[in-house]
Amino acid sequence: MGHADTCIEFDDVVAGYKDFMILNNLSFKVRRGSITLLLGPNGAGKSTVLKTLFGLLRPRHGRVLLDGVDVGGATQKELLGRGIAFVPQGRNLFGQLTVWQNLELGGITLGMKTTHERIPEVLALFPRVKERIHSQASVLSGGEQKQLEIGRALLLRPKLLLIDEPSIGLSPLVVHDVFNLLRKLAAQGTTVLMVEQNVKSALKIADDAIALESGRLVLHRPASELLADPHIERLFLGGAIDSATTA
Repeated sequence: MGHADTCIEFDDVVAGYKDFMILNNLSFKVRRGSITLLLGPNGAGKSTVLKTLFGLLRPRHGRVLLDGVDVGGATQKELLGRGIAFVPQGRNLFGQLTVWQNLELGGITLGMKTTHERIPEVLALFPRVKERIHSQASVLSGGEQKQLEIGRALLLRPKLLLIDEPSIGLSPLVVHDVFNLLRKLAAQGTTVLMVEQNVKSALKIADDAIALESGRLVLHRPASELLADPHIERLFLGGAIDSATTA
């Protein structure tokens, strides 16, 4: 993968909490304009990769590159300015505020004029959320809340969208809509890096898959190959993966 094709590169990254390291000399590259799925058992380091990319954790060693620039240790404001948006797992809305007010807060780094110009284009992607524009966020369904969170991130027109477990608590129909939206964003040039427990459904829309175990890369292959692999369960049920399968 050439430099021009690479959006993200982890180069020998060590990161974790206090004295407990979760990422152990992790190296991988993510192609620009692709959807890459992070796989692995609980505790493998998937969410830690996203948090390190979004400046919530500072690498202890190694480099985190975005478009060839080392952003390890940059502030979240700087990373937002560089086009990284993060949709964490769970619900992360201001429940007592309206849908419109939540969107305004999502664009706080843009300024109100730009935010108000962009809100209609975001709402066009989420007709159900648009219908609830004056409702409190707390009364939206789980699916509508997740769509609002993604919409809030898209206000920034991110080059890189980090999304952690988007399907939790959502109906299969809403999950299908969310995954289709991610595919559409990638087609328009946004790079998507996602963690998702609904592995087989996610592999169907992903371009590439990266599997971690104990914070180390154990596999990096096209998603279509993994989908056809009868041993796919090993990747997320905690079984050791033969390193010979690593591309």
